[in-house]
Amino acid sequence: MTIIYMHDDCLGHVEPAGHPEQHARLKSVAAALEGFAGLDRRTAPLGARAEIARCHPESYIDRVHGAVPVQGWSQLDADTYLAPGSWAAALRGVGGVCAAVDAVLGDEDRNAFVACRPPGHHAERETAMGFCLFGNAAIAAKRALDHHGLSRVAVVDFDVHHGNGTQDLLWNEARTLFCSSHQMPLYPGTGAANERGAHDNVLNLPLAPGSDGAEMRRAYQRVILPAVDAFKPELIVISAGFDAHAADPLAQLEWRAEDFGWLTAEICALAEAHCGGRVVSTLEGGYDLQALGESSARHVRELMERSG
Repeated sequence: MTIIYMHDDCLGHVEPAGHPEQHARLKSVAAALEGFAGLDRRTAPLGARAEIARCHPESYIDRVHGAVPVQGWSQLDADTYLAPGSWAAALRGVGGVCAAVDAVLGDEDRNAFVACRPPGHHAERETAMGFCLFGNAAIAAKRALDHHGLSRVAVVDFDVHHGNGTQDLLWNEARTLFCSSHQMPLYPGTGAANERGAHDNVLNLPLAPGSDGAEMRRAYQRVILPAVDAFKPELIVISAGFDAHAADPLAQLEWRAEDFGWLTAEICALAEAHCGGRVVSTLEGGYDLQALGESSARHVRELMERSG
């Protein structure tokens, strides 16, 4: 059974009215997965500060913690807010990905999905941005490398926005391959193909506005899938953003739910070829509630078909 990690603390990260990264996103994912009898549902634990420090300095962690308000909101940038419940929510995301890595590498199951918020892939080493506080996907990769002793971890990010934070956190990490497909031009403005990492360990795949799932499939078959195959990862971490869907209000790609299913299956096939099917997926973006529910359900269904 695929393991899924969630926690109600993630609903306590409450954004101002009208903010796209609303707590209703998590409710949509939970509702879409409600009838999935084959899921091993687990509570996401609180992440340890030491796990965050694998990617972020203590001074940054202190700054985020100190900015959490007693009531109302505080802002870390133009669109990244903190509410009284934001610290606990962020720790559940970190704890969820670490527990998922431990479970998958401990052979409790072949794969896991962490349905927590806020997302993480825009959080740079010392900068919160794009709704993100801590780099969950990068933290998961570092946990696998430094705690479990792996030598090669691939991170595949199919969120419609470039994973600038994960790129920043893993730029100097030779034991990782970070691959990101994303619309360009679009926020945050990074992710050009010539951004390659300190060890040629970054691979960016910009996609033109208006491109659809068929174009995505051809691009992945040409660029990202062969690169992951050649890397021979011992674990694949997925930054699962579903905002490339045609209905999403924040971008202009034309993917459908079945495209996320196809891409998940392809990533899982690479995991089966190289690392016993070991995949840890963590929720990133997706801001049309119906599309988010449908797409996350297709993603998890594909994971379940390949679970232990």
